[in-house]
Amino acid sequence: MAEVTDTDFEAEVLGSELPVLVEFTADWCPPCRQMGPVLTAVAAQEGERLKVVQLDVDTNPLTTNAYKVLSMPTFMVFRDGEPVRSMVGARPKRRLLEELTDVL
Repeated sequence: MAEVTDTDFEAEVLGSELPVLVEFTADWCPPCRQMGPVLTAVAAQEGERLKVVQLDVDTNPLTTNAYKVLSMPTFMVFRDGEPVRSMVGARPKRRLLEELTDVL
């Protein structure tokens, strides 16, 4: 799964032709680590319709603050450069895919 930073967020996420699922994450966050395999599976399954990336909140404060992310993991879906969905907390793959259905 790709990682994005404050430096390349605009190009990789806001400028993407595909919708992008961003996980705002941190190394110290157990639920974030739990979501790693789930996001990898989602990326493999939906890779032609959805780009999946992670952003470390500790090393990328500009983007984290710009989108007012306070809890980890926070998931945001961006389409055409705009956030269209926000979800907080770990969840199983099936539930995550259900929550993404209307934005894909």
